[in-house]
Amino acid sequence: MKKKLSIKRVYDAPGVSDGTRVLVDRVWPRGLTKEKAKIDIWLKEIAPGTELRKWFAHDAAKWKNFHDKYSDELLQNKTAVATLKQLLEKNHCTLVFGAKDELHNQAVVIKIFLHQ
Repeated sequence: MKKKLSIKRVYDAPGVSDGTRVLVDRVWPRGLTKEKAKIDIWLKEIAPGTELRKWFAHDAAKWKNFHDKYSDELLQNKTAVATLKQLLEKNHCTLVFGAKDELHNQAVVIKIFLHQ
């Protein structure tokens, strides 16, 4: 049985209900120590490729295209997706991300992707 999957900004306080905290950014979040972030696993391999990340630049107007392109990347990224699925089989996981926009970021795409 799959466990629950949540998403949360890495800058928000960690909570007991977070379960396994998985950072899904390719770059470590600015101004945050590893101790404060309380990251269990940094799965940077699942993050959008550098070219896609820079193109998107968290521009909500590009969201639909970003979602489609990143979903295609995830389809090709079988190893990282399998790693995340294995984590989910064992425990509740929270995908943590550094973006300010809580509705338009890679963690949202990953969550949608895994629930298809």
